Amino acid sequence: MPIAANKKRASAAQHRVVALAYDGLCTFEFGIVVEMFGLPRPELDSWYSFSVCGLENRAVRATGGITITPRGSLSKLRQADTIIIPGWRKPIATPPEPLIHALLEAHERGARLVSLCVGAFVLGATGLLNGRHATTHWKFIDQMARAFPLIRIQPDVLYVDEQDILTSAGSAAGIDLCLHIIRKDFGTVVANNVARRAVVSPHREGGQAQFIDKPVGEEAHPWLSRLLEWTHTRLHTQVTVEQLAGEAHTSKRTLSRRFAETTGMSPLRWITVLRVRRAKDLLETTTLSIEDVAEQCGFGSAAALRHHFRNRVKLSPNIYRDRFHQMRPRLLRDQELPGAIARLNIESGQGEIR
Repeated sequence: MPIAANKKRASAAQHRVVALAYDGLCTFEFGIVVEMFGLPRPELDSWYSFSVCGLENRAVRATGGITITPRGSLSKLRQADTIIIPGWRKPIATPPEPLIHALLEAHERGARLVSLCVGAFVLGATGLLNGRHATTHWKFIDQMARAFPLIRIQPDVLYVDEQDILTSAGSAAGIDLCLHIIRKDFGTVVANNVARRAVVSPHREGGQAQFIDKPVGEEAHPWLSRLLEWTHTRLHTQVTVEQLAGEAHTSKRTLSRRFAETTGMSPLRWITVLRVRRAKDLLETTTLSIEDVAEQCGFGSAAALRHHFRNRVKLSPNIYRDRFHQMRPRLLRDQELPGAIARLNIESGQGEIR
């Protein structure tokens, strides 16, 4: 739920994100959290308050021979609005009772719990995921299923959003989940700005497959890069799978297979994702009517826009605009909006297929 809409949480300027540090810390996952939430963002009107709490009340060892000295103890979790567990020592390592108790207490008062990679095993140990969906690194899916049979594990996704509890797959999927959280809290434009600064893809869908056998970069699939550019210039029209296949000089069946391999989705779903993302950009950065937004995104009608927008974003277009229209980086305010929107649309679409 967006920060601005959650009365149980602090305001956007005060929203407290606390990352857990522990002996045997997963350096990469911890670095993701610091990069996404801990860096100052002077180009934004407001941002998170970030801190680190130590499980052992002392300096902790991290992967790669690094030592980290957290400034706070587990008591920091009592004031946290979002708690992030960046990996875990080993999936088989039982979390200590004080940590379990602190997480249960935090969840009870309304804090959002987030895990990256095998940090899901810590959340699993709390029992909070019983009967709910979750994911972890593909290598440890079977182990998690055996350890926590009541969790509805989704093995082939990048991340799972259960609103108050979010889990990501392994390693770099943590970047996708963190950007997803920022997008929920501050909107698409801010999330794209954060992604641009980190030089990463702005958005990969949570349902995208986490383990793909073949490389998916634009260099490996120039046809997809060209198709993306072609599609972006025609989103206001009724783009069909037949047209996509013709532009890619292949059959519909081959096109569908290629899309499944590289994006984890069908061509039609890919187009819908691009249309919704275009709609989010326009709702955040323009005052166009819902009907005009629907027309520019190729939905054909305001009703169709509302249907697909609510299905993917879980909010109506009007509510989304109310919450995020003012949450834009200051750097866009003095620029010509149409040009800025075009750039964001192109970058946002590229993130979908990388």
